Amino acid sequence: MPGKKHCCCRCRCKRPAVSRSRRAELQFPVSRVERALREGHYAQRLSSTTPVFLAGVLEYLTSNILEMASKEVSDSDRESITAEHVEKVVQSNEQLWHLLEKETYSEIEARYHLRDKQ
Repeated sequence: MPGKKHCCCRCRCKRPAVSRSRRAELQFPVSRVERALREGHYAQRLSSTTPVFLAGVLEYLTSNILEMASKEVSDSDRESITAEHVEKVVQSNEQLWHLLEKETYSEIEARYHLRDKQ
């Protein structure tokens, strides 16, 4: 095969590095999720599969929110998803609202407060 390097049998070939995100077929970075878990001191020990699972859950939630927001955008005859569309989706879905209501500070509210002060 052209372009592929073969080595002799005596040396040990190093396989190219493959990220955990690519192995798990995820778009979210598993290494960053692991770093956030470690720096947050949520547990004394972490399994090697914990950040992979959490990255998968975050990717799933994000894709569902964006899918619902895109439906909201198409219903309102717009072309791009804005923060208002995402907030409307989260507020209209009871499960997402309960998941995100307590600890999440709305960036939209912050913008409105800044506008009111100016």
